[in-house]
Amino acid sequence: MKSEGTAPYETRLRFFLPSEALTPFISTYYYMEVASASGEVVQDYLHPEWANIRIARDSDLEAQIGNGQSKQAPESLVVGPTSFATRFALTRGKFWGIGLLPLGWARFIARPANEYADQVHDMLEGEEFSPFQDLTGMLHRSGASLAQQAAIIDSHLLDRIGSEHPDDADIGRALEALNDTTCSTVAAMSERSGVKVRTLERLSRRAFGFTPKLLLRRQRFLRSLAQFMLDPKLSWLNTLDFHYHDQAHFVRDFKRFMTMTPNQYRNMPHPILMAAARARMEIAGQAVQGLHGSSE
Repeated sequence: MKSEGTAPYETRLRFFLPSEALTPFISTYYYMEVASASGEVVQDYLHPEWANIRIARDSDLEAQIGNGQSKQAPESLVVGPTSFATRFALTRGKFWGIGLLPLGWARFIARPANEYADQVHDMLEGEEFSPFQDLTGMLHRSGASLAQQAAIIDSHLLDRIGSEHPDDADIGRALEALNDTTCSTVAAMSERSGVKVRTLERLSRRAFGFTPKLLLRRQRFLRSLAQFMLDPKLSWLNTLDFHYHDQAHFVRDFKRFMTMTPNQYRNMPHPILMAAARARMEIAGQAVQGLHGSSE
């Protein structure tokens, strides 16, 4: 792939599905390789999403969540669930990623997700990230193909998934309700999931990272953004989720989640995210990770 501007670059991007036993916990595995032949910076904006594990090699990645400070990213990192766009910039890097659904966070991390929301952490520095830490050496030493490396990750996580947690069923039903396009209120999400509102509030912060109200707002926004990412020729009006009252309502959400206006976003190059949306859609049936459901 070549950039549309004056700085040529090449990317390699592949998505892999987890084994059936891991689909409630993992959205996808993905591999990305970026090399800017001219040495100029390639940058893009990642939409809000669920948590991710990223294991890099030979990377100069810098990242900034929302209006926070841009920082050099650790080579092995954990990004908690996000409610703001993440600006990232790099000239080179090879990355393996693991998308953690809320049930995956609850089962593998076993710490409240809201404590890590909108944050980046060094994966090698936290005991709570121990299920993933051995993967760094395994993948860096591996001379296997990408498909074989994805299988290594899958096998490693299968061995560490542990036993069922008492909240597993409620988390799964809450995610299904969140992905039900007819649910637009916390009361509807509670009724659809069969989880009482007070329990849903607690569960949502612990496994999802945010309140149910913010998650429903984020989901509505992501459904609209995904339409644009799959077809950038669409007008914003034609991408709007049916729960939006009007375009001004959508613009307010866009500014909240992406920290810019829709037209500012449209006028920027998106050298990685547009390709990722199409590749993810082809293999996983969703253009953005935040729309993955527990049964997908």
